Amino acid sequence: MTSTTTKNRRVDLLIFGLSVFLVFCLIFESFLRLPILIAWLGRWHPLILHFPIVLLLIAAFLGLTGKNVPRALLTVATVTALVTAISGFFLGKEAVEKGNLLFWHQWLGAGTALVAVVWYWLDGEGFGNTVYTKALQVLLVVLVGFTGHFGGMITHGENFLALPTEKSMDGPIPDNPLIYQHVVARILKNNCVSCHNPNKQKGELLMTDLDGLLKGGESGSTLVPGNPEKSEIIKRLYLPLADEEHMPPEGEKPLSTSEIQILERWVALGASDTVRLNHLGANEPLASLVKEMMEPDPMEKWAKLPKVADSTIQRLSSDYLTIGRIAGSTDALHINMYKPPTYDPRLILDLKAISKNIVQMDLSGLPIGEQEMELVGSCENLEWLEVDRTPINDTQIEGLKNLSNLHTLKVYGTDIGDPSAAVFKNLTKLKSLYLWDTNISQSALDNLRNAAPALLIDNGIDAAIQPFFVDRDSIPISGNQDRAIE
Repeated sequence: MTSTTTKNRRVDLLIFGLSVFLVFCLIFESFLRLPILIAWLGRWHPLILHFPIVLLLIAAFLGLTGKNVPRALLTVATVTALVTAISGFFLGKEAVEKGNLLFWHQWLGAGTALVAVVWYWLDGEGFGNTVYTKALQVLLVVLVGFTGHFGGMITHGENFLALPTEKSMDGPIPDNPLIYQHVVARILKNNCVSCHNPNKQKGELLMTDLDGLLKGGESGSTLVPGNPEKSEIIKRLYLPLADEEHMPPEGEKPLSTSEIQILERWVALGASDTVRLNHLGANEPLASLVKEMMEPDPMEKWAKLPKVADSTIQRLSSDYLTIGRIAGSTDALHINMYKPPTYDPRLILDLKAISKNIVQMDLSGLPIGEQEMELVGSCENLEWLEVDRTPINDTQIEGLKNLSNLHTLKVYGTDIGDPSAAVFKNLTKLKSLYLWDTNISQSALDNLRNAAPALLIDNGIDAAIQPFFVDRDSIPISGNQDRAIE
């Protein structure tokens, strides 16, 4: 009996001593400077914090359901809660500036441990089943929940548990983005900010704004405008994955090659926060990288298309009409038709049933007419269209004006003229246009280039220099030698 009493007395003194030490740390935090070894003990906080959480919740559940809470369970839960709170305090001292999240996480964690101490004391005095104890058990459950929530936000970011919204930085990039605000900051937010924010400032580095990047951290100049070779952020991105200095650290998703190139080129150009995409020259590599990043993931876009059964594809296909899925099991389809001995427009018109799924269509060299072009105009998700060497005209091209997703169009070798150029001008996503051997005038082409400077227009070899290539070609050309090379 004496041995048991002595043991209980030691446990009581341990809990009392840990409680006093925790309160002392909280009150005199600003005056404390931790030795290296003591500070290192704080690194164990993420490992041990799960034990008191589980033990306290089990004890509270038993108490709230009217069951007996073993004294040993409550003792271990209280001691581990105090040790966890103290180690968390040690870890928090590493932060140069303590943000709101860390402040509340620290004080809620300490509150959880001290409430557990009060419960332990009441239970030892024989008040284990009173209304006061029940209230403490409810309070403990609430404190554990809020403490864990703030800890999760410190580790994973403030919006880790927030419901997705369309207004987040993960939404579409604007048509003419600010390179820092809409592109660079997005890359940093997705890959770096979770460890370099006011609440978790690893390496004394803040990456939530440009001022923090320019200020740098304990390793030196994070960002040197105009000099990526001396910028710590770029050097660490290029280190081998196995290197402990590589960023992001092992276990985190590394940046893609294009993301690294964007950051590197942005630094090389002066790391400005005011430059926009349209300020960059047409041949500037950063412009191409940003435009590539602005393109939505095709698989995500195609996931919204209507479902198409394999049996439907097989039924509409023929020896001269090939229908296939663009990738894997996606419902985005490509159409290729070859000229049969006897042309029947119904082969194309029957595609109306899957018109919303057609993303690529090649009708080159076919004798298509008004009905077929109406079908083409109804393919609202069409991105790639080839109607070169067909008898189409300006009136039928007018029917393409609603193809808002079209980015590649081949209409060379047709009788279209200047009216069609006005239609091309309004296809805002059009990137590549092939229209040599048509009736479009040079002035209409010049107007189109001025209206859509980003549009790549291929109108064949200049007529003035074409004879130069023909005269020196070592391979005889049969047929019409004046036709541009396809």
